[in-house]
Amino acid sequence: MAMSGSLRSNSANHSVIEHFAHLAEGRLEIEIYDGIRNLPQFNPDQDNEKPPGEVAEFRRRIRAADGILISTPEYVFGVPGALKNAVDWTVSTADFMGKPTALITASTSGEKAHASLLVTLQTIEAVITGDSALLISHIKAKMDANGKIVHPETTDRLNMLVNSFVDTLEK
Repeated sequence: MAMSGSLRSNSANHSVIEHFAHLAEGRLEIEIYDGIRNLPQFNPDQDNEKPPGEVAEFRRRIRAADGILISTPEYVFGVPGALKNAVDWTVSTADFMGKPTALITASTSGEKAHASLLVTLQTIEAVITGDSALLISHIKAKMDANGKIVHPETTDRLNMLVNSFVDTLEK
């Protein structure tokens, strides 16, 4: 399962996920989940055996996935609110525990959001190896006018991430 931390329809992070899926073609089946926009704000009072329907579906998809790919921008040096909210809904159920996870932060800078999300995912025990996390700074400069990644080094780094993620899934 792949999800973008951006709600923007023409997001660079959606393009990154598509590029990742293209590089992984024949080795991984990527299902893109775009429902984080529909999740209600995290409320511990609703975090029980009967959570809101959107939350239950989100959790079900995570449990059903062999692995999770997250590609996110950085907003004001932090994790986008919708993505953080989605992750918060999984804490009590431990849905990420032991789940192979790849993290891409593609933004202007991205360093602070990347570090913050890595700590969060490690805290909830997602399986992230050093090779399954990638920071792509200045993402827009690495794309053409149609939103396609054209920077060879970025493609090489994404390909290494795909290989690492496939290896992690096969273990």
